[in-house]
Amino acid sequence: MTERLQKILSTAGIASRRTAETLIEQGRVSVNGTTVRELGTKADPVADDIRVDGRRVKAAGPRRYLLLYKPRGYITSRSDPQRRPTVMDLLATGGVREYVYPVGRLDYDSEGLLILTSDGELAARLTHPRHGVEREYEVKVRGVPDAHALDRLSKGISLEGRRTADARVELTKVIEAESGPQSLLSFVIQEGRNRQVRNMCDAVGHPVMRLRRVRIGPIRDEHIRPGEFRDLSPREIALLSKATGATGARPRTERGARSRSGRAADRPRRG
Repeated sequence: MTERLQKILSTAGIASRRTAETLIEQGRVSVNGTTVRELGTKADPVADDIRVDGRRVKAAGPRRYLLLYKPRGYITSRSDPQRRPTVMDLLATGGVREYVYPVGRLDYDSEGLLILTSDGELAARLTHPRHGVEREYEVKVRGVPDAHALDRLSKGISLEGRRTADARVELTKVIEAESGPQSLLSFVIQEGRNRQVRNMCDAVGHPVMRLRRVRIGPIRDEHIRPGEFRDLSPREIALLSKATGATGARPRTERGARSRSGRAADRPRRG
């Protein structure tokens, strides 16, 4: 059965859908010996000889789904031209050899839950706004936002000429510190624009001091610590698929989901 090339590449764990499109446009993908640059090109992942940079793309096998607590001071990327630490360094230290990539953004100064996977189809669904997958953040800001500021944050703020979508923003705690009052906010958004929460808080005069992602769709983990990661359970993968309308996710087998030390798949391990 034929499929679009970018879908084949993302399903095979070569790259995210967006990166796969870039590879095609750059002329780095060939089908049966012919270089392809058109994004609408279709191929058969089993019958056709599909290659990226001369290396044959294997049909998709069992997929990997990881949940990482990204610490502050790490880039959410597979590589960084400035040679800063990336989330992939944490996985490599922990023995992950599969080609996985981060789903969505979590900036250098932020921390919290991050999904990494080789399932390009699910990754695309998780990040596309039309599926409305929520992200929840615990945000510490300077000062105490009043009702007007909270209302602005909830109803949308213009950032770089585009208004943010509605959000759920609540003041959960006021902290009296020597340097002045601080507040904890709960942010629930369905967008993933670059530094969105930080820029929204700046716009209402309450800069972010700390930002931590605590939920991705139905996925929470209050026990995982900074730098630790674990495989998502089959139930969690099914919940993510349901949240995006996707079906047919194929998690690793139980044996493959264990670490080299033989610990259970759902027990976090440090990178």
